Amino acid sequence: MKKTTISITYDEEKLSALRMYAGQKGIQIEAELKKALDGIYNKTIPAGVREYIELCAESNNSPPRTKNQKPVSPAASDDPYEAKTDE
Repeated sequence: MKKTTISITYDEEKLSALRMYAGQKGIQIEAELKKALDGIYNKTIPAGVREYIELCAESNNSPPRTKNQKPVSPAASDDPYEAKTDE
């Protein structure tokens, strides 16, 4: 998926303290913020919509076909519903 940047306003003294104590505890603030956003996303967005977004992202990650390239179809013997004729 394409990434975007979020910018928020936060109290400077609180952020300074957070950076100091998070650094001492080995906590990465950005990773914690991402977890929080994922939690909000999962709580707010219906499951069907999340699945749709994931499917769209997966299809965008597949390599694009060229104009002359045809989709791959299964071999005739692989199709259990194909009518078979005796020759």
